[in-house]
Amino acid sequence: MALGVALAFISPTKAVQAQEITFEITNDFRRDIQVEFYSQNRRHAWPGGNRAYNLNRGDTQTYRLACQRGEKVCYGGWVKGDARTYWGVGLNGKYSCDSCCQICGQGNLRKTLN
Repeated sequence: MALGVALAFISPTKAVQAQEITFEITNDFRRDIQVEFYSQNRRHAWPGGNRAYNLNRGDTQTYRLACQRGEKVCYGGWVKGDARTYWGVGLNGKYSCDSCCQICGQGNLRKTLN
């Protein structure tokens, strides 16, 4: 009987719905770059853990990220080994941008970095 009461008290009233967002990034720059994605609503990054996705010169990559509905996600790109040349929010999301973010559950974003 006590177990049934405890479960009733910890039952969530508002569940966070998992969604997916897709970024398609093309590297049209003359050097290899790295890309990372940053949530603007919580402390989360993809791939996270002080890692980044590598994107070779001339390549296009599609990144499908699990996110929370309504979450704002921005990309940051930089030249491999030289974060002074950057796109979007840059390394560690420290810059601002006009068109590098997308809302989870509201479409996808395609970008060519050159």
